[in-house]
Amino acid sequence: MFKVIRKIAKYPRLTLDYPQKKLDTAFFASSPQIDHDKCTGCGACISRCPSFAIVRNESGQGVGINYDECVFCMLCAEICPASAISVTDKFEMAVKDRGELRCSPLVVDERMTLDLPYKIIESQLEEKIQKVLGRSLQIREVDSGSCNGCDYEVNGLNNPFNDIERLGMHFVPSPRHADMLLVTGAVSRNMEQALVKTYNAAPDPKIVVAVGACACSGGIFKDLYATRNGIDCIVPVDVYIPGCPPRPVSILYGILKALDRI
Repeated sequence: MFKVIRKIAKYPRLTLDYPQKKLDTAFFASSPQIDHDKCTGCGACISRCPSFAIVRNESGQGVGINYDECVFCMLCAEICPASAISVTDKFEMAVKDRGELRCSPLVVDERMTLDLPYKIIESQLEEKIQKVLGRSLQIREVDSGSCNGCDYEVNGLNNPFNDIERLGMHFVPSPRHADMLLVTGAVSRNMEQALVKTYNAAPDPKIVVAVGACACSGGIFKDLYATRNGIDCIVPVDVYIPGCPPRPVSILYGILKALDRI
């Protein structure tokens, strides 16, 4: 018994208190941010961005970042000759409207107009989702063709440090038991039908959360013949979580936002 008490005193509880308490983000490296007062509009960051997330503003003078496409590589901050781009510690970036992540108008994927050989069941949540689901939530993760980077971060939600189950949220093996689909990847051609079938198998009402740049917009794989430009080309999305990959707490924030618990 003495050994147990000594071990408890030596190793205190490490599980996060987020979202009840604010996180210390001093060690976080998250999204880039442009200081428009310093920016000269040289375009060096535009030409070097691997996901073409940095674009000129409508005025043609300054530049802006489409965070739904940004992979958070920080190359822009490293090569900016005017030091106008810095790295922030912001991690609560999930939004319900993808347009909020963009500085340029959203380009609709023309492939969305194709007639699919299977039916997509639309669902609308007429009431607050937390009133329907109560305080528990069953989550089914769906890999629609990712590099597994986002999947590693999703797995991190279940470790003792994040412990998502303390909030009454559990991962389930079947979409038929799920209230929420947590989707990663850019929707490869081979996984397109699988994503739709998974969506249709989940009972209504259901929530869909796009995790990572690939799921939000296609990321570095957008405009390729083998992938879609984000999962919203296939299924309706309730919340978008940018990042490549987003941190586990960023994903947790997105889940809570989908439940209107923020």
